[in-house]
This record gives sequence, C-alpha cells and structure tokens, in this order.
Amino acid sequence: MSWNPALEPQCPDCTSLESIATLIIPRTRDLGGFEVRRALPSAQRRMVGPFAFFDHVGPASFAPGEGGIDVRPHPHIGLATVTYLHKGEFRHRDSLGTDQMIYPGEVNWMIAGRGIVHSERTSEETRAGHHHLLGIQTWVALPQAHEEAAPAFEHVKEASLPHLEADGLDAHLILGTAYGERAPVKTFQDMFYVDMVLRNGAVAPLPDEHEERAVYVISGSVGIAGDWFEEGRMLVFRPGDPITLKAGPGGAHLMALGGEPMDGPRHVWWNFVASDRDRIEAAKEDWRDPDRRARRFPLPPGDAGEFIPLPKD
Repeated sequence: MSWNPALEPQCPDCTSLESIATLIIPRTRDLGGFEVRRALPSAQRRMVGPFAFFDHVGPASFAPGEGGIDVRPHPHIGLATVTYLHKGEFRHRDSLGTDQMIYPGEVNWMIAGRGIVHSERTSEETRAGHHHLLGIQTWVALPQAHEEAAPAFEHVKEASLPHLEADGLDAHLILGTAYGERAPVKTFQDMFYVDMVLRNGAVAPLPDEHEERAVYVISGSVGIAGDWFEEGRMLVFRPGDPITLKAGPGGAHLMALGGEPMDGPRHVWWNFVASDRDRIEAAKEDWRDPDRRARRFPLPPGDAGEFIPLPKD
C-alpha cells in the first residue's frame, strides 16, 4: 500500500479485534544494569515474515564508568542482523575488518550468510560519562538460495532512510518497502521494517501489501479496534485485514515489521539459523575447533583477544 497522507487522509478501519492473530508478551532477562525483552521467537509465534529474532534492549541509564554493552566476538550463519538504536551507541567490529560506530537512527545491516563473527561494545568515551541505552536488535532469516551467501556489512545514516511525516506521525523506513517507499539497504526478500512515532491520538495505517505483519510497542500505547495495548507487547495481524494504528494519550513509539512467509521452516540454535540442521551442526564444529574456527570464523581485527565459547547442548 502506497498510502500518502496528503492524498489519502483517511485511514482504513480495522474490522475487529479478530484481526489480531497473536498477542506476544516478551520474556524478560536481566543482564545486570539493564533488561532485554525478547518477543521473537516465542511459544506463540516463531517468526513474522523473515524476522526470526526480536530483542528490545533497555531503556537503561549508566553512571560514569559503571556500565555499557560488552558483547564479545561470536559467530552467525544463515541470517542478517539489524541493529537500530533510539538512545546510546555501539562499536561494531567483525571478521570482515569492519569497525563502525552506530548511533540513534542509523542502520547496521550485517549479512552472515555462510559465516561471520562480530562484537558489539560501548565505546570508552561513552562509558566515561553518564549515558543511556535503548534499541532493537533483530535477525532476518535468509532465503534458502542465499543462506550460503558471502558475508557482508552495510551501514546507512539516518538521513538516507525514507522519512514519512503526516499529521502526528513521524516514521523512518529501515528495511524493505512500505508507504510507496523503499529503504536503501539491500535485502533478499519481500519485507518491511518501520520506526513509527505517533503523537497523542494520531492515526496511521499499517502497510497491507505484506502477508505477515506485526507491531511492537516500545513505549506509550496503541489502539486497535477500540482496545488498547501498552508498551512491551507485540501484535501479529491476520493477512489482508486493513489495520489502523491509533496512539494513546501519551502517544506511541512503535516498530512495524513483517514480509512474505519464509520458504520453509528455520532451525535456530544459539546464534545460528538454517533451513537444514546439518548446517548448524557443521557451524558448531567449526566454532568449537580452533583450526576450523580460524578458517571459517576468524575473530574481528582489533577485538581478537576473547570470544564467546560454544554453549553446551
């Protein structure tokens, strides 16, 4: 749907609450100083379109010298990772030699394909002062034809993302296609991923050209067919139903996501995603064995002093 508020000011009406196929309440983990809420995968729903993993990180505040992110080098296969921050920063380093800072509103798109290793850490400069952290990390499963693609990395500044402004709506298209726009990041299947901020009482339609669609409430509340859903909820909708999102009294900050169904089920183990369990078993052995790890999963230059060992099955 190429909805344009200047040409089509009226949003579609949601037929009923039956349009909500699944309501997901994420499970929460305390990582010492901040929380992570995981919406995907869940017992109710494994994936939405190609999105196989969805973590809401923070919000968190850190006093000078008292914390940050230290994700040691670790491997991935069969997926692309998306790091999108609302507050704070990460330093991303990977086995391709990438050394990239990411700040709010920017997109880090890392294609693991047949194998990549990366780390994410808060910079020493940020740790020295009072700082905050809020963001979303997602995994996008790759189609079978691209599971063994060469690893790659792409960084996109906020100014390069399609920006939609309407009455009470401020949205950025992070990945894929929505509202008649296309994000600049290279993707492998039909999908969309949108950062949406709605002021009090504002309304906006959810794109309807994608078969699988969901909305995650970061903050505030959103109304669907007269019912209200607070922060920390993921709503997965029935295919084809027209959906209008309405912000509650305090406004709403949402992530909208989805796309075409995957070309078959995906197996997820630790940081590995694959259509074939044998690929995961091979990746396990390659990460466990020092010689095989050096060939397939070299550690990031500048951050090769430690790594996350393979978990026990």
